[in-house]
Amino acid sequence: MTLTAAALIAAARDLSDTLGKMRFALPVTHVYNPLDYAWSIHERYLRRYGDGPRRVVFLGMNPGPFGMVQTGVPFGEVSAVRDWLGLEGPVNPPGRVNPKRPVEGFACARSEVSGRRLWGLFQERFGLADAFFAEHFVANYCPLAFFDEGRNLTPDKLPAAEQEPLLAACDTHLRALLKAFAPEWVIGVGGWAQARALGALDASNGVKIGRILHPSPASPAANRGWAQAAGRQLAELGVWPD
Repeated sequence: MTLTAAALIAAARDLSDTLGKMRFALPVTHVYNPLDYAWSIHERYLRRYGDGPRRVVFLGMNPGPFGMVQTGVPFGEVSAVRDWLGLEGPVNPPGRVNPKRPVEGFACARSEVSGRRLWGLFQERFGLADAFFAEHFVANYCPLAFFDEGRNLTPDKLPAAEQEPLLAACDTHLRALLKAFAPEWVIGVGGWAQARALGALDASNGVKIGRILHPSPASPAANRGWAQAAGRQLAELGVWPD
């Protein structure tokens, strides 16, 4: 294991421990922490694909209910993680499961559209996962999934008093991750992730920060050719050649 992967694993454990002590009031009814119950898969992701400096880090918001919630991998749509990243294994559900959002691990039959689109773009462009990860990495800013009964709640919808310690811990983790990778670019997958990167990082460190359209099916623009739009944005930024 490289020093980079070891640093990522230590930082992820620290973040998980810190967030595990936090409590969230209604309307949050359930909080899932895949860095806890799906740790074995997440650790393997860091060991296998976080093995050295990376030129580009893609930064998502937080886990989706049929993606990282199930697999422990950011944007972790089951088939993409299993068939393209080559990661699979048992996932033990959290202690308190939301019956409307079960954790079935790799047996989950639902597809995470955002993850399918994101990893699909990378597979189409690079072919093999190792070719993509030679210069790139994918992370989530916040590893927690929040639910109001069956409804997914993103971190920006939490009360300010609950956001403050959460964002502070996630900022610390992001800085540790980028110290390990020393990237040229951080690309927010959506505007919120870009804003968090801008807020967490000192402009003097030389990291360039951009964004691409979020691949969520809730976005009408993402449903009109997301892969082409994201590829065009990355080319315009100079992250990828035309």
